[in-house]
Amino acid sequence: MKVIRGLSGIVAGGTVVLVATVVGAAITGAQRGFPGPGASDVAWHVGAALLVSAAQIFADRRQGIASFFGCAVVFLIAGSLLWAQWWN
Repeated sequence: MKVIRGLSGIVAGGTVVLVATVVGAAITGAQRGFPGPGASDVAWHVGAALLVSAAQIFADRRQGIASFFGCAVVFLIAGSLLWAQWWN
């Protein structure tokens, strides 16, 4: 279980870094007058980062099957975010 929690922690951290990058690109684009990610893109990333962080905290504080489901939520939300906002 430690390995799965560790991998989901890496994914959760990557999601937080991704939201920081998207917010930074939106701010830079607005300041310099070039198109960047829109408000809906930023909102999706912020929402996903909040949910992923909460699920990771849940997984870290539980054991057994509850921890596994918390990790699964992290993978599901991060995968959905990447699929909907980046690849689709």
